[in-house]
Amino acid sequence: MPDSAKYGDAGSNTLAAIAAAKEFDTPNLQKLGLFNIEGVNCYEKTANPAASFARMREKSDGKDTTIGHWEIAGIISPKPLPVFPEGFPSEVIEKFEKATGRKTLCNKPYSGTQVLLDYGKEHVETGALIVYTSADSVFQVAAHEEVVPVPELYRYCDIAREIMQGDYGVGRIIARPFIGTYPDYKRTANRHDVSLPPPSETMLDLLAKAGKDTIAIGKIYDIFDGKGVSEKQKTKDNVDGMEKTMAVADKDFNGLCFVNLVDFDMVYGHRNNVPGYANAATVFDRQLGEFMKLLKKDDVVIITADHGCDPATPSTDHSREHTPMIIFGDPIKSGVDLKTRDTFADIAATILDYLEVPSTVAGSSFLNDVLK
Repeated sequence: MPDSAKYGDAGSNTLAAIAAAKEFDTPNLQKLGLFNIEGVNCYEKTANPAASFARMREKSDGKDTTIGHWEIAGIISPKPLPVFPEGFPSEVIEKFEKATGRKTLCNKPYSGTQVLLDYGKEHVETGALIVYTSADSVFQVAAHEEVVPVPELYRYCDIAREIMQGDYGVGRIIARPFIGTYPDYKRTANRHDVSLPPPSETMLDLLAKAGKDTIAIGKIYDIFDGKGVSEKQKTKDNVDGMEKTMAVADKDFNGLCFVNLVDFDMVYGHRNNVPGYANAATVFDRQLGEFMKLLKKDDVVIITADHGCDPATPSTDHSREHTPMIIFGDPIKSGVDLKTRDTFADIAATILDYLEVPSTVAGSSFLNDVLK
C-alpha cells in the first residue's frame, strides 16, 4: 500500500513471495481471476476470469487481525490498537499476578514456538505463566495443559481482558496451551482468543437483528467477541476449516457463513516458511475446487484477507498490504474488474445489500456492478 513504509513493510508482497515457490499450484484461484487483480504481476493471468475481483485497500490505521476483520465487517478504525514492543508495564503484570495467584515469565515480544523452548521448562517446574506479546496487539499466555488445566488458562485470559482496557486495550488476549516434555513442546488446538468487543455494530449484528443466520467458522467468534454470531464452530487447521465450510455449504441456510483460515499466517507467515505457505495455498485450492461443486443457485462466495503476512521478509509480523477480493457464484457476473476499492468495508456493505438488510456500516456496496 502507499503507506506500507510507515508500518515497516515497504516492498512486502505476500502473494508474490509464495507464487514464486515450486510448491505453489492454484489453478482454481487462477481461473477465478486472482492474478488478474490490479497490481498483481507475479503469475499468469487468465483470459476469461470466472469471478469478479478487486484489490482492497485498508482504510483503518493498523495491520492486525482484529482491525482487519472489523473493517471487513464494516468498522473503520482511525486509531491503531496498542502494541508493547518493550513488554507490558509493571503495573499490568503486577495486577495480573495478583489476580491469578501466579508469577509470570518472559514479558517481551517473542516467537510463539521459541518462547516454549526458552521458558517452557521453568514454567513446568514453577507453575509461573509465560506471558508474551508480538508486533501485533496481543497479550498471550502460554501454559502446559498438565500444569494449568485449559479451563483455568481461559479464566486467566478473562482476568487479563478485564485488566487490559483503555490505553492497555490490546485487540486480543490469547490462551496458548501446550503439551509435551522439554524440549519437545507442542502447542495444541485449544487456543482461545478473548477479543476487544467491536466499538460499534458490524454486519454480523445487523444480519442477526434481521433474523439471518450468522455462522462463524474458525477464529471469527473470538475476533468479534461473539457479537452477532448465531452459530460457531472451532477448527483445528485450514483443512478442517474448509471441511466444516463444505458441510455448511451442503445444507440450507439463510445469511452469512464467515470463515477464517488461520494457518496461512499463524503456521507459515509468522514463521517465514515460504514453501509451507505456498503448499497451504495449494491444498486450499484443491479444497476450493470441491467446495465450488456444492454451491447452490443463490450462493455467493467472497474470498479475501484481513492483512498481509509476507513470509519472505525478515519480519515475522503481519504486513501492511492491499488484499485480494474475489466474488463469484451463480448470481455474479464473471470478469468484472472493480479495480482498487477504498476500504475493506465495501465487502460488508455488499453482503448486506445482497441479503437485503439495510446497512449502517462504513463502506459502499459494489453489488450492482457484479450482479447479473
